[in-house]
Amino acid sequence: MADTAHQTGHGHGGGHDGHGHGMSADADRKWLTLALILIVGFMAAEVVVGIIAGSLALITDAGHMLTDAASIVLALIAIRLAARPARGDYTYGLKRAEILSAQANGITLLLLSAYFVFEGVRRLVDPGEVEGLLVFVTAVVGIVVNIAATWCISRANRTSLNVEGAFQHILNDLYAFIATAIAGAVVWLTGFARADAIAALIVAALMVKAGWGLVRASGRIFLEAAPKGMDPEGVGTELAAVSSVVEVHDLHIWEITSGEAALSAHVLVADGIDCHAVRGELERILHDRHHIDHTTLQVDHVCADTPDEHCAEPHGQSYRGDVADSRGGVAGAQP
Repeated sequence: MADTAHQTGHGHGGGHDGHGHGMSADADRKWLTLALILIVGFMAAEVVVGIIAGSLALITDAGHMLTDAASIVLALIAIRLAARPARGDYTYGLKRAEILSAQANGITLLLLSAYFVFEGVRRLVDPGEVEGLLVFVTAVVGIVVNIAATWCISRANRTSLNVEGAFQHILNDLYAFIATAIAGAVVWLTGFARADAIAALIVAALMVKAGWGLVRASGRIFLEAAPKGMDPEGVGTELAAVSSVVEVHDLHIWEITSGEAALSAHVLVADGIDCHAVRGELERILHDRHHIDHTTLQVDHVCADTPDEHCAEPHGQSYRGDVADSRGGVAGAQP
């Protein structure tokens, strides 16, 4: 076993709190609220026009806009919850409320896409009468409104998966209105009513793509996977390569919420080495090279007599350093 002299260090920088790049939660709320006002106002008008024109594409867009509005409301609630300080049983606070919001947005998109696929196929088989000109004009206005709403949300902090979920909703609605405008023009100029159903199916496909992306990204955070693009084995090997480090094991890297990575590890160093100095160097590496500020590192001296005995059941791979090589160990990742 490692000897009893050890040091556990906890680093928590302030540069990666989920609202980086100079954006604040208040600014996010302002831009999201502006987008919400634009969407709700136009959605009410679109439902009426869609019923009058008999257009599934317009009604599909209106349904999508309803989820847009709901996604923004969820985002606003989640931002407020996430800002609450940690207390009681919730030792991380309610930061993952934002991830719940993003996952709800993704699931809603997938469910709506299934319904619109069903309706689109039905309209392909039995197309109804569609007022092409009315559909075209309404869709063009919708494009303008969605460009404005998309611009508003783009001004918020999109490194937050919660804000990104709302953004994807609005962006997909913009694409939907473009498809609907084309369909309306085709129906108006040629009388081909099935163009309306085709546009609805295109919108549904876009909704599937965006919805699945949100569900997958939020699922990674809930399953505590390493942040996308980060290689835990590479990080472990890099930490083990630091002078005087014998081994790194029990290495865990996850995200508390989107854009806020955390890391914990058990580090063994050679006898007589200053544990505090080694921990400080490891934290600097994690901050400077990997932008990880929330770290918990337990640093122990390895026992000279039994260097391989450290934890009863270490989780995951072990990473041996150059000091371990000189003792007859194997450098790099070990099973």
